[in-house]
Formats: sequence, C-alpha cells, structure tokens
Amino acid sequence: MKGIHLERTYPHPIERVWQAIATSRGLAAWLMPNDFEPQPGHRFQFRWKKVPGWRGIVDCEVLEIEPLERLVFSWRGEEGHQPTRVTFTLTRVPEGTRLTLDHDGFRGFGGFLSRQMMRGGWRTKLLQRQLPHALESLATGGTAALTPLVP
Repeated sequence: MKGIHLERTYPHPIERVWQAIATSRGLAAWLMPNDFEPQPGHRFQFRWKKVPGWRGIVDCEVLEIEPLERLVFSWRGEEGHQPTRVTFTLTRVPEGTRLTLDHDGFRGFGGFLSRQMMRGGWRTKLLQRQLPHALESLATGGTAALTPLVP
C-alpha cells in the first residue's frame, strides 16, 4: 500500500528545523509531548488526550539518525497493530530547508483508513500550521515552542 509522501520548504536554517524534529522539546512544540531522545534504539512515546478509538499514546523507536539530514522512527498508535515508519529528511535549499516526510508501512483496510486520516493531519495541521509556528518561536526564543498550538 502506498504511504504518505509530503515535502515542504521552510525559510529557516537546517539547524533550526533539525532542532524542531530531532529534540523532545522541538517535537513537543508542534507534534505531541514525548520522551524522545536522539539515540538509535531508544523507545519513546508521544502522548496526547485519549479519545474514542485512540488511547492517546503512540509507541515509537528511533531506527536511524543522521544529524542535520535524516531521522527515522517507528510509529504504532494502537497496541497489537503493526508499526509504521516515519522518515524526516532535510535538505538545504536556497530558500531555507526542505523537509521531506515519508510515512510508510500501512497494511490492510485499517492501514488504509489510518493513512487517509494521518495524511491530512500531517499535511494541513502539522506541516503547514504547527511546525511553521514552532520554527518561528524557536527563531525568536519564544515560549510558544513549549506546547503544541492545538490538540
């Protein structure tokens, strides 16, 4: 099954975008509170409010990390489900930094539904709204980078 592939260019240096995607504080600023550490093999969780159909926890493991270039981690939103794989790749471009997100490994009908829901969330809410806000806050040293904008 086809995964999610999204690209977005941000007018920020690669070091700032890396800080937003590869630190616990950075990820919490636009994605979810977590106990992430940038170490291969580190198991961590994203935590949010429990809602009908979701326990509010995403179990993850850092699979690969190449500073300022690439971060790969597993993503399992429900116990008993097969994990998927999230890859962030950063590229320096004249306009700033291009972030490429690939989220793969969706299987079966449940995977199809998850992919459909997550694609919209990654594209619209997270990469177009919340990550740019977090990057601006990181650029100015603001405290808005401590918590996500909206659930």
